[in-house]
Amino acid sequence: MEPLNRMITLSELLRYNGDIQDEKWIAYDGIVYDVSDCPNWRKEMHRILHFPGQDLSGEIADAPHDEDVFTRPCIKIVGSLV
Repeated sequence: MEPLNRMITLSELLRYNGDIQDEKWIAYDGIVYDVSDCPNWRKEMHRILHFPGQDLSGEIADAPHDEDVFTRPCIKIVGSLV
């Protein structure tokens, strides 16, 4: 759980959108995840719906998956969104 000790601001999260940084991060429910290695995040958008570098907490209700998506091996916890 050490990555949760890292505090990430919204402005820092916005930088990890795949443009300048190679990594793509998203936030959900106060946790920031690195989704760079996930096949569905390799392009600019995820399923033509979501951009990396954003807090997607309000979007899970419309997703075709549950919160268990964040337990997939390609997703890594980066820290906590502050």
